[in-house]
Amino acid sequence: MNNLFIERNILCIDLKSFFAACECIERGLDPFKYPLVVANPHQGNGAITLAVTPYLKFMGVKSRGRLFEIPSSVKYHIVPPRMNLYIQKSKEIVDIYLDYVAKEDLHVYSIDECFLDVTHYLKLYQKTDYELAVEILNTIKRKTGLTATCGIGPNMLLAKVSMDIEAKHNQNCIAKWTYEDVPTKLWNITPLSEMWGIGKRMEKNLNNMNIYSVGDLAKTNRGILKDKFGIMGLELWNHANGVDLSIISDYNYAPKDKSYSHSQILFKDYNEENIKIIINEMTEILTARLRKNNKQCTNIGLGIGYSKNVGGGFYHTVKLDSPIDSNKEIVKYCNIIFDRYYEFLPIRKVTICCGGICAKVGVQLNLFDTYNDMKEEENINEAIDKIKERFGKNSVLKASCLLPDSTAIERNKKIGGHNA
Repeated sequence: MNNLFIERNILCIDLKSFFAACECIERGLDPFKYPLVVANPHQGNGAITLAVTPYLKFMGVKSRGRLFEIPSSVKYHIVPPRMNLYIQKSKEIVDIYLDYVAKEDLHVYSIDECFLDVTHYLKLYQKTDYELAVEILNTIKRKTGLTATCGIGPNMLLAKVSMDIEAKHNQNCIAKWTYEDVPTKLWNITPLSEMWGIGKRMEKNLNNMNIYSVGDLAKTNRGILKDKFGIMGLELWNHANGVDLSIISDYNYAPKDKSYSHSQILFKDYNEENIKIIINEMTEILTARLRKNNKQCTNIGLGIGYSKNVGGGFYHTVKLDSPIDSNKEIVKYCNIIFDRYYEFLPIRKVTICCGGICAKVGVQLNLFDTYNDMKEEENINEAIDKIKERFGKNSVLKASCLLPDSTAIERNKKIGGHNA
């Protein structure tokens, strides 16, 4: 078999309607029979529904919607979120997983979702991966009262997608996909945002390329995808073909390479329309630091934290073909990550990381940029850096810094933006 198609035994386990199920269990209620909604009752009808019970989902009520979107004919009970309770329950579940696998074979993906690599444990337990999944789900139910769903696959991608697409519809809440299922199951997924790792904005970008299903994406020329989305275009193509080279133990490895990072807590909710201003401004701070130290980076990371009323967020990185220090290039990759993973929820925190720092020893040209173009950009950036160093960070500003959603001017004042 081609070495791209690694064969492991991966379980992806998700706790069903986690927040709402925790609240029901604490009250002695059955989440499959009781209409409970987790939301902030003080925010009125516009409050976001953080979770709803499976009973309400069966009636067509969505999680992560708004209270006013629930049909007036549906009667329900609202309870406020209790994050400490959910964190404690999540720890109890993780302890159960650690009874079956070592820490390095467990990846906690979110508060209610984990990946387990059971490849080297099947012989020990004398079970198939499917039989072990049944046992783990039964143990979760017995010890906590919570119901879980599980996807099984030869890699993390197929385990996750089999859980998202099929497991929740099966009576025992378990589904197993193999590479043979890629053409008949994975390629049938549409709309594209139903696929793990493709958000609504990325779906729109792909639709504009006449790509509407995962099968369409798998059959698209990978060179076209790379030209459009960079290295992430190749990852999209690989995932559409069922290929995922990531290993759970890789997620538990603490990287030793140096990185430059910048985080910002926002003082109001941002969304897909105005967050790009913040991303651009933060990237300028990082690229100025790279230039000052004559450094470049080989990977880019973007993290988005949602409002505390919603919770959650994401952090993803992309490895680059060659080192860069260009603001334009780093912003491009940040925007690609954002478009791929953003869930259309209110944003309160942004983190950008330039990793794999290395000395700048030359210029890597591509087919579209000439040396003179890149040298001109370097000269302009160098001149701006010198002006800001002498007269303050607010001495030279982009026009976007004057927009009401910008935070650059106030932030610069706090970090040395004198003489504005």
